[in-house]
Amino acid sequence: MKALSPTDSAFLWMETRNQPMHVAGLNIYTPPPGAGPDFIPKMLAEWGQHIRAQTPFNLRPVLRMGLWHWQEDKDFELDYHLRHVALPQPGRIRELLAMVSRVHGNLLDRNRPLWEAYVIEGLPGGRFATYIKMHHALVDGVSGARMMASSLALTAKEQKPPLWDQTYGRAPGARSAKAAPGLVEQFQSAVQAGKQILPGIASGLWDVVRPATSQDSAALPFQAPPTPFNVEISGSRRFASQSYPITRLKAIGQAASATINDVTLAICAGALREYLLVQNKLPAKPLVAMVPVSLHGETTEGGNQVSLLLANLATHMADPRKRLQRIVASTAQAKQRLMAMPRLQKMAHGMSSVSPLGAGMVTGSAKKYPPFNLVISNVPGPKESLYLNGAHLDEVYPVSIPTHYLALNITISGYRDTLGFGYIACRRSVPALQRMLDYTDNAIRELESALGLPSPSPIAAPSRSPSLKRAVTTPARPKAAPVKKAPTKKASKA
Repeated sequence: MKALSPTDSAFLWMETRNQPMHVAGLNIYTPPPGAGPDFIPKMLAEWGQHIRAQTPFNLRPVLRMGLWHWQEDKDFELDYHLRHVALPQPGRIRELLAMVSRVHGNLLDRNRPLWEAYVIEGLPGGRFATYIKMHHALVDGVSGARMMASSLALTAKEQKPPLWDQTYGRAPGARSAKAAPGLVEQFQSAVQAGKQILPGIASGLWDVVRPATSQDSAALPFQAPPTPFNVEISGSRRFASQSYPITRLKAIGQAASATINDVTLAICAGALREYLLVQNKLPAKPLVAMVPVSLHGETTEGGNQVSLLLANLATHMADPRKRLQRIVASTAQAKQRLMAMPRLQKMAHGMSSVSPLGAGMVTGSAKKYPPFNLVISNVPGPKESLYLNGAHLDEVYPVSIPTHYLALNITISGYRDTLGFGYIACRRSVPALQRMLDYTDNAIRELESALGLPSPSPIAAPSRSPSLKRAVTTPARPKAAPVKKAPTKKASKA
């Protein structure tokens, strides 16, 4: 057995029926040319021969003396984890998103390895989807996306074993194969870690209590206003997603001297602003997003390797160009601080700066005094085309975690020349989530208009396969309720 790190263990301790702690990926595929109606049954029959699972797909959590450990499941049962389902007729993307919404609200069984894989058929044109979810204690978003991508083939002819029967880098909690360190080496490692962790804790807690200054562009904890997203949530979920060409976002970034990450934050900010305007719930103060920062490039350790920064989304500003500029200034100052820290200090700083959220969740004070309003993640993805048993991977959409007092989560994932925006929220707390797709379109067009860039025709040209947004019928958007501040000029609806 291997003990979980404190960060990984936290995802198990935080989990409740209304707050599942798993992440997932929705992939949509086109079968190879000439594939018959038996393509999926044949693929599943071949997968059924792989009845053993490799790490981490064979690990289940066990509690020993108050600590969580990973233990190999000696009674691994593939039929439980692999599930074959079909969409109800007429098999539109609407039915796919409804199915994902329902399944994502279900807890994983802790008596088994913490993952499930669904193969979903019944989409138009013979396409099919996979929805794969894994507990956040097992993988973080970045490592999970890398694992899913590496399990696929680079050519249509290449055949790989199913994802649970492949080998992936370092396992959660794995240690180096070299000889175990002696007491002196262990003591020295502990001292060195303490030299990084303690300053990180101190700087993170200082951010919680220190007052903001006029020179501060970075967002600080508890600057965020209360919003409809900062409430207790139910266990039901709603998922919506859409992809956009990276070239459009790069053009915005080049025109505004901003990174792709800053552009995606600005797009999310514009969509959130319109969503709250329509509901007449836009606060006068700007929303603040927590943005995870991957540290996998700085270590070979397994498990969750993340820090975080807070970003001012400037949702109180009607001008999309000025909003983007404020976001750039906010993230630049936060990144500058993090870059100067060693890895463990970054992790300690990030965790301690938002640690009051736990107390706020317990007492309910996070509804009135949220340390931030929502989580927005950007997960890098593969640049090349990928294949599953000869089927072409068309679209990739991340599905993340809403929590109490953070009822909406937005995750952006790259694949080839597109970025997929995945919105996951509590079904009760965030009504009409599908309208965020329209508002995302509007936010991109507003930025392009403000920067003097051309926008594509509202009627997108046919592509290799219809995207989620083009296949979803959304209800008419109601007019925005009057607010004290002048609302952003609306772009034409995509």
